[in-house]
Amino acid sequence: MFIFFTSVGLSEENNFRLVIHGGAGDITEKLISPEQKKEHEAKLTEALQAGYDILSKGGDSLDAVQAAVIIMEDSPLYNAGKGSSLTVDNKVELDASIMDGRDHKAGAVAGVSKVKNPIMAAYKVMTKSPYVLMGGVGAEQFAAAEGLDIVDPSYFVIESRVEQLKRVKEISHKIDQEKGVDAALYQDPLMYDYKYGTVGAVAVDIRGNLAAATSTGGSTNKHYGRIGDSPIVGAGTYADNNTIAISTTGLGEVFIRAVAAYDVAAQMKYRDTPLAEAAMNTLNSVKDMGGSGGIIAVDNKGNFVMQFNTKGMFRGTIGSDGIPQVAMFGP
Repeated sequence: MFIFFTSVGLSEENNFRLVIHGGAGDITEKLISPEQKKEHEAKLTEALQAGYDILSKGGDSLDAVQAAVIIMEDSPLYNAGKGSSLTVDNKVELDASIMDGRDHKAGAVAGVSKVKNPIMAAYKVMTKSPYVLMGGVGAEQFAAAEGLDIVDPSYFVIESRVEQLKRVKEISHKIDQEKGVDAALYQDPLMYDYKYGTVGAVAVDIRGNLAAATSTGGSTNKHYGRIGDSPIVGAGTYADNNTIAISTTGLGEVFIRAVAAYDVAAQMKYRDTPLAEAAMNTLNSVKDMGGSGGIIAVDNKGNFVMQFNTKGMFRGTIGSDGIPQVAMFGP
């Protein structure tokens, strides 16, 4: 069953808006304990506050989305930064991207294992290099040269992810034996994990400038340097002052094929489709291709959506009134 949640807010002149997500998936009250619920509420609120502190002082939307994502990257609650999923080789491979709606400048990193905050590396790629996307060792060398924190890969590993990988391998091995295929290459990772824990943030500042940022640890048991949609501009992240800033979460392969982030913006740009309708259309396209997940987006007027076609999505928003709103489950 696919459940959608939409929230739309209108801003007045000189108001601002920040919207965040911490992943969508099989997020229900049966799977999230009261203690875990409180932890997520606190962390989402902290991330919102970090962005609010910048926006409320007239700061830039680009700085606000980065600040919010850093809070979530530093938390083991999400599949980004510390606490990321593990690959088939028991390693972490992290991806992130950021985009400025004013001039369409963007930066991204993929497959990094030593950069403490991949979203900061993505920002450096955008602002300190002529490139958009850097990967692997080269991206790590660049991040180090730019003075970012470099850590031992063990920093990102937490026990629950080790256990999760063990369970996934056991299930994959069983399917391999039954079907004679390498199941991990074909199965939706959500079947082994109740949520996609990718994190993201979108914002509009008091000048109407839009920005978007996304960060992820990818999928559990991923093979061969697999890269999903999070570092792909137009798939996992997009920002354009004339339309929207958007961050997605879900089965990356499908969101790439759907060019999901840009698809929402294109509907608004070329058809004048309302934001909520455009986001729903894109999620329906993702569903038709066998995918699931969620979208957050905001336009330059402060209209925003938090939509998903899963049972829940960790999400939140804050505006110029300074009142954070967070949610997890479907309506």
